[in-house]
Amino acid sequence: MNVTEYMSALGQSARKAAAEMAAVSTSQKNQALLATAEILDQCREELAAANAQDLENGRNNGLEPAMLDRLELTPARIDTMIEGLKQVAALPDPIGVINDLKYMPSGIQVGKMRVPLGVIGIIYESRPNVTVEAASLCIKSGNATILRGGSEAIHSNKAVAQCIAEGLKQAGLSESAVQVVETTDRAAVGELITMPEYVDVIVPRGGKGLIERISRDAKVTVIKHLDGICHVYLDADADAEKAQRIAINAKTQRYGTCNTMETLLVNVSRAEELLPALEQEYAHIGVELRACAKAQKILNSCVAATEEDWETEYLAPILSIKIVEDMDEAIAHINKYGSHHTDSIVTENYTRGREFITRVDSSSVMINASTRFADGFEYGLGAEIGISTDKIHARGPVGLEGLTSEKYVVLGDGHIRT
Repeated sequence: MNVTEYMSALGQSARKAAAEMAAVSTSQKNQALLATAEILDQCREELAAANAQDLENGRNNGLEPAMLDRLELTPARIDTMIEGLKQVAALPDPIGVINDLKYMPSGIQVGKMRVPLGVIGIIYESRPNVTVEAASLCIKSGNATILRGGSEAIHSNKAVAQCIAEGLKQAGLSESAVQVVETTDRAAVGELITMPEYVDVIVPRGGKGLIERISRDAKVTVIKHLDGICHVYLDADADAEKAQRIAINAKTQRYGTCNTMETLLVNVSRAEELLPALEQEYAHIGVELRACAKAQKILNSCVAATEEDWETEYLAPILSIKIVEDMDEAIAHINKYGSHHTDSIVTENYTRGREFITRVDSSSVMINASTRFADGFEYGLGAEIGISTDKIHARGPVGLEGLTSEKYVVLGDGHIRT
C-alpha cells in the first residue's frame, strides 16, 4: 500500500468514526479519557523506553537542544499528560449545548447548538505529549482525529497511541477515533492536508517553515500560528522585584516553546536600575544578550541587535533587549515586530496596564505575569490543541470550544411560514 492509499484508508476510517463520536454520550467520552490516564500510568516503563530510543536517534542525527527538550518525555511530563486527561474529563461537555434560545415573533424558538467539527488532522513536531493533549480534546469534543507527529518522535508517538487505543476500546468507542500516522514518509503530510473529503480542519504545531508550507498547500481549513515572538515590557511604574522575576521566568523557564519571551522592552527611565541585575542573572543562566545602542551603553556583555533580531523567534538562550521612550513606543514595536501571540506589561499603573491590553493586538495580553502562562493547561482548558494567532474561528489557546462549531436549531409546534 502506497502513501496515498494508506492516508486515504485512515481518512475513511476517521470519517466513519467522526459520525459515531458525534453521538457518543459525555459519560462514555469521559470513561475513555480516564481509562487512558490509568493506562499511561501503568505503561511508564514502555513509554520511557520508546522515548529513549527517539532521544538516542535524535542525538545521533544532530537534533538541536531545543528540539531534544521538546522530544523528551520526562516522568513529570507523563504526570502532566495524565493530569491533563483528568482535567479534560472534568470539563463540561460543550456538545449539544444550546445557547441564545429565544422566541421569535412567528412563535418559533431559535438557538445555536454546539457540534463537533468532524475530522481534525493535527501535524506536529517533536513533542509526544501533544499526542495525548490533542487526542483528549478531540475525544471530549466529539471529533475524530488523525495525528501526524514528527519522524523524530515516531516510537514515542506509537507507544502513546497504543495507550489511547486501549482507553477507547475499554470505553466501547472506535479505536479509529484517534489514529496516529505510522509512516515517516513526508508525503503523508501532503496527503493529509489535501483530503477535504475526509478531513475538516488541519492544526499544525511546529516550526515556521512547516506551518508556512501547510498554510500554502492545504485544501483544508487551517488553525495556526506561524511563530511566537513574545515581548515583556518593563514600564516606568514597574515594581523592580516583579520585573526581575517575570523577565527571568518568561525567557528561561523553557527555551523551546512558542510562549517564551524573545524581546525585552525596558522604559528608558528604569533601564539603568533594572538592566544590570537582569544582565547578571541572565549571564549566570547562560543567556546571550543582543541589545539596542542605548542598552549597550548600560550592559557589560552583549552584542548589537540587528533588525533581524526583532523579527526572530530564537527558541534558544538568546534574548533581544530594546530601551524605549514610553509605552507608545513599546506598543508600536510589539505590533510591528511581534507575531500576535503573547505580550506582557509589568507595571503598577492600573490605567497604563488597561491601555496596554487594549492596544496590543495579540491573542494573549498580560499584566504582571510571565508570557509562559499562555497555555491551555494554565488557562484551565485542561489541554490545548494549539495556539491560534488568527482572528477567525479560534484565537489564543484552542481548547474544547475551539474544536466545535455551531448550527442553528429551530423549535416549533406545527409552525408554518405565512
